[in-house]
Amino acid sequence: MKGVILAGGQGTRLFPLTRAVNKHLLPVGEKPMLQHCVEKMLEAGILDIMVVTGGEHFGGIAEFLGSGKQFGCRITYRVQEEAGGIAQALLLAEGFPKEGESICVLLGDNIFEDSLLPLAQQFCTYGYNGSMVVLKAVPDPERFGVATIDGNKIVKIVEKPEHPESNLAVTGIYFYDSTVFDIVRRLRPSARGEFEITDVNSAYVVRGQMRFARMDGWWTDAGTHESYRRANELVMTK
Repeated sequence: MKGVILAGGQGTRLFPLTRAVNKHLLPVGEKPMLQHCVEKMLEAGILDIMVVTGGEHFGGIAEFLGSGKQFGCRITYRVQEEAGGIAQALLLAEGFPKEGESICVLLGDNIFEDSLLPLAQQFCTYGYNGSMVVLKAVPDPERFGVATIDGNKIVKIVEKPEHPESNLAVTGIYFYDSTVFDIVRRLRPSARGEFEITDVNSAYVVRGQMRFARMDGWWTDAGTHESYRRANELVMTK
């Protein structure tokens, strides 16, 4: 399994903090946000990692992470030239995993307590086929992609629904087999002109190849001032 960290975007919801600094380099606790993601990968034994970032702050991210040697891994980079959505950023990793290899994808502004290792092991039990997302019960599911489940299956994922059918948010932790890039290439832009990761996940739902795991510990994104403050509080408390 290889790792992909999606660390693009302008971080506009965190202005003015992100006017000169990429949001993924902002400190969460005593470490830059991006370092938390790298260390989660390492805990799971994922030592070959690609970071996809925007061009404007690429230099800062590459200067911080370098080749990955200081962390005990290998890090390569791809640059997303324009804001085209999470799925478009993911497509830039095509060719990084070899044929038949699976990938663990993290959104770079996700901060969470649980180890990735048991989650990766659970995906392993499925033969690394299809996809698996990680769900977390939240008080404000309308901010996220929301999963509707029936037994042990996901039957629907809706992005930021006005009236959520459940409180189960799809966190920014995804496991995919190598067919994910074929799915992304067939996507059409959403109403906001972007290629949505929810559409990728929904394609796996239609195939009957979408599994899920539940997160036990705390989780938050860090993309707004409120959630960024919460991420720092959670990390410092831990």
